[in-house]
Amino acid sequence: MIENTRFEDAAAGFEPLRPKLTRVAYRMLGSVPDAEDIVQDAFIRWMNIERSDIREPEAFLRRTVTRLCLDQLKSARRQRETYIGPWLPDPVVEEEEVEDVTLPLMLALERLSPLERAVFLLHDVFGLGFEEVSATIRRDPAACRQLASRAREHVRSARPRFQIEKQRGLALAEAFFTASRSGDLKTLGAMLATDVSIHADGGGKRPAAIRPILGFDAVMKLFEGLANLFKTTTFIRAAFINGLPGFITLEADGELQTTALEIEDGKVAAIYVMRNPDKLKHLH
Repeated sequence: MIENTRFEDAAAGFEPLRPKLTRVAYRMLGSVPDAEDIVQDAFIRWMNIERSDIREPEAFLRRTVTRLCLDQLKSARRQRETYIGPWLPDPVVEEEEVEDVTLPLMLALERLSPLERAVFLLHDVFGLGFEEVSATIRRDPAACRQLASRAREHVRSARPRFQIEKQRGLALAEAFFTASRSGDLKTLGAMLATDVSIHADGGGKRPAAIRPILGFDAVMKLFEGLANLFKTTTFIRAAFINGLPGFITLEADGELQTTALEIEDGKVAAIYVMRNPDKLKHLH
């Protein structure tokens, strides 16, 4: 009975914070299941401490999650060195555009050290002061400011440059799907920027280009070659995927796929395709 009460008390304080903590962990790691595991680990620790001594539960748990993520990033970096083809973060499907961390920015964060990534996210994205960031990563505030400055230099070009209106973004995504899957190459070509690129993550589990496809001609050639295969694609729905307009499909092999579109000046500048079934499990 006492143990049940202890568990219920711990859960009552933790569960309202779980979505925020998962958001921090996902943006640190780029993996939905890993983020969920980290947050669950934090809950187990929360359940086994003397919680009456914690004056600010949210700050305490955010520190715990961030530190667990920093440990995880060390092994994650080694795994990505042997990853087959381009690595993309797990797709997170949202009804609205999320401005803080879009897919291009998450890719830019991969170039940062774990500490730079933590400082940038905690300070620039989640709005924490440097004193709190300092306590979280166990570095003095001056060092945290230097880490943040270096991080900004690396990711400046990947920050969202403009906001696309929700319905406009979803309409562009649906139009792109229709043109690309129907073989209407003229309409498709009119939607693409001259320096458009395709980044497809198959993880060695499904066919995908092992290097990004760069430039208008190469991208059009790929779509032309896939035209017949695309005819068996089933459109599920349009949505914002990691902050970018896109869509979810059921492909010819019976597996799900997400496609996210980076839009610049009304043109599709980059196409991010997730085909790795391990990264799509949570969408089922």
